[in-house]
Amino acid sequence: MKHPAQLGKYRITEVLGEGAMGVVYKGFDPDIQRTVALKTIRTGLDAEDDSPGAPASRFRNEAQAAGRLGHPGIVAVYDFGRDQQVAYIAMEFVEGRSLASYLTAKVRFTDTDIVGIMSQLLDALGHAHEKGVWHRDVKPANIILMANGRLKVADFGIARIETQHLTQTHYMVGTPSHMAPEQFLGKPMDRRVDIYGAGVVLYQLLTGRAPFAGTTEALMYKVVNDAPEPPSIVEGADRPGWFDAIVARALAKRPTDRFATTFEFKQALAGAIGRSVDDSAWEQTLLMAPPRPARSPLTPTLAPPSVASASSGAPPPSHWDKAQLTQAEQTLARHVGPLASVLVRRAARECSDLHELYARLAEQVADPRARDAFLGQASQVTGSMGRTAGGTSGAPSSPGTRSTAGSAGSAGATTLGGPLNDALLDRTVPLLAQHVGPIAKVLVKRAAADTDSRAMFFNRLAEAVSDPTAREKLLKALAQLP
Repeated sequence: MKHPAQLGKYRITEVLGEGAMGVVYKGFDPDIQRTVALKTIRTGLDAEDDSPGAPASRFRNEAQAAGRLGHPGIVAVYDFGRDQQVAYIAMEFVEGRSLASYLTAKVRFTDTDIVGIMSQLLDALGHAHEKGVWHRDVKPANIILMANGRLKVADFGIARIETQHLTQTHYMVGTPSHMAPEQFLGKPMDRRVDIYGAGVVLYQLLTGRAPFAGTTEALMYKVVNDAPEPPSIVEGADRPGWFDAIVARALAKRPTDRFATTFEFKQALAGAIGRSVDDSAWEQTLLMAPPRPARSPLTPTLAPPSVASASSGAPPPSHWDKAQLTQAEQTLARHVGPLASVLVRRAARECSDLHELYARLAEQVADPRARDAFLGQASQVTGSMGRTAGGTSGAPSSPGTRSTAGSAGSAGATTLGGPLNDALLDRTVPLLAQHVGPIAKVLVKRAAADTDSRAMFFNRLAEAVSDPTAREKLLKALAQLP
């Protein structure tokens, strides 16, 4: 299709995306010299149709709902207009990726990360509720994570505005996998539909999947009648049990059994971790976390959220060579996107040398194949760097310290470096055989194919063990091999 050069006063500079509803452009506002995003609706859909769920109605609804909000965690709407038979919304231009894209890439967020993300989400929704707006479609696709760790909630197209009937209360709208029971049943609803949606997002962050799946009909039955599997027992999730009660309350069938407000939801998370959550920015948790004490090989740890204050874009830890951190960011970004900058800076504050840094970062790549690729790339960086008593260049460690990395569930990364030879392979066979039996010898040979990285080799062996406890036991044993 032919794209306009200008909409209203906004000069079109780039096409950001196209869909069935319309086109999203990158534009420029000459009056105040700022970049904006211009969301448009296709001419054929832009009719005077105010029926519930109609594209034109939802489009105007988004402008009116988001336009009354002003919060750093919500994408700002600046203007609504028409030009050349095209309706458009001028809004804040946000550089980032949706939370859905990170979940699709199987990025594993730590428990601390999850509390930070949820804190920001609940604050943004709380602001909307105070202004009389219910989002009604809270899901990872509508949550944008920026490179500095902050998030923004987008797409208020089906929002409900109190005192205005821009959409009918009893009209079933939303994304089925994230809809509350009352949305399916067409019952009166209030802000607690967003509490439920946030609960689904929390469940996805913890387990990597939604609490229910299936066709729309199957989802409706499950949402209305079934209890979701507690996150702590979902295979591969490996999350602490204290999340279970919080998730159960957020996903309660009756709205009266859920958290009454987003603040109450957030306080439950803070109470579970034993301290208040700094709600000003997630990067304060990630970038300013104090260094942790030395830990034993392959022992999983959960660093508590930091309560220190900081600003976006905090400088990297001073004991690191900036070039090394930049290279680590570029390597990790191939698998997790722009969030790599935040993850590398946080890990750098907790690690003493480059080997440990890359092993810690591998924990953030939950997909086995992607983690395998990351470890292979990391080995190219660290493989030529021998261990010395003083650590590696740019990251000193105490004399005699053997750098190791933690294991979190299936992410199980191990110390990088070290030779991969026949003697090591022979020693790994009986260790693996304790968990998988006689097939261990075949699995060891297969895992060693096409790699000279000890970290990648151990990672492949660990993937053969499905039980998280047994897998961690194997990784500990492997880490102790000479």
